[in-house]
Amino acid sequence: MNALEWNRDLTQPLADIRAREAHLSDKPDRGRGVVSLPELRRGGIGLCVATQIARYVEPGSPLPGWHSQAQAWAQTQGQLAWYQAMEAVGEMVQIRDLAGLQTQLNRWQTAESPQTVPVGYILSLEGADSLVTLDHLGKAYEQGLRAIGPAHYGPGVYAYGTDSEGPLKPRGRDLLREMDRLGMILDVTHLCDTCFWEALELYQGPVWASHNNCRALVPHQRQYSDDQIRAILERGGFIGLALDAWMMVPGWVRGLSTPESIGLRLEHILDHLDHICQLAGNADHVGIGSDLDGAFGREQCPADLESIADLQRLPELMQKRGYTAEEAEKFAWKNGIRFLERAWAVQQPEPANL
Repeated sequence: MNALEWNRDLTQPLADIRAREAHLSDKPDRGRGVVSLPELRRGGIGLCVATQIARYVEPGSPLPGWHSQAQAWAQTQGQLAWYQAMEAVGEMVQIRDLAGLQTQLNRWQTAESPQTVPVGYILSLEGADSLVTLDHLGKAYEQGLRAIGPAHYGPGVYAYGTDSEGPLKPRGRDLLREMDRLGMILDVTHLCDTCFWEALELYQGPVWASHNNCRALVPHQRQYSDDQIRAILERGGFIGLALDAWMMVPGWVRGLSTPESIGLRLEHILDHLDHICQLAGNADHVGIGSDLDGAFGREQCPADLESIADLQRLPELMQKRGYTAEEAEKFAWKNGIRFLERAWAVQQPEPANL
């Protein structure tokens, strides 16, 4: 989305991307972005969840989106084509199974310099509206899609998302059954409360919340309650923490607040980390979700975060708060890797019965 809709060449240095956007005002984060491939490498980030996203909107919807599912599908195919173009020049490499995961770990652990190694990406679909039929899901799986969040914002084709409420739609139930058969990861991020609970009851496979924080600390339907967090933990799930300002601390007023005016700093995300670890009784299920490519930049993330490379500071901040070096390492990468290893341990889909 950043490459195609924002027209950012993410292979370039971050300063160059910002300079090229300095005169633009069509998006709130113009000239303030924090993500590029060189910055990922500078931060030692060798594996990421890479998003495809295109929402379908019905006539009269106030949400931005595409006017048909076919258009949404075409958008996600364009996004896939960009990832493939990055693979072709050695900037990225798709990770879709255990063998690929281990190969990428070996690359990064043996590389003399991170700048010489491709960034690994796990393909994820944020909001399933672009899947016109279940046949499209099968094609997407063949293309490497390994995780799906059935809804994004508002009422979707398959489920209800943030700022809406309702049960899973019949097509949503069919989608979850087919995802289960394929051995995919269910991303519960953005599901409304009703859909969250129905999805966990129906879905038997691995579950994560790729970029989610705690409702107990910042009340909003977008965040998850303690009961929901416990349900994810009971499934052996993984929660990636998000660095969007309004999700980190209460009192953010859109259009008025700034990171500086509320004193927002990177260490505030550790409050959400602490809360989840207290619920779990350990530090084994939480990691970095960031969402720093999610249509916001320095105007809406911690004031002391200049780029995504600053995520490297989080393990040190954890240890200052009393966590052990081992727990900080779990948060930085080991929890996510362990989740993927379990999720992909058995990954041979049964024949389709549609």
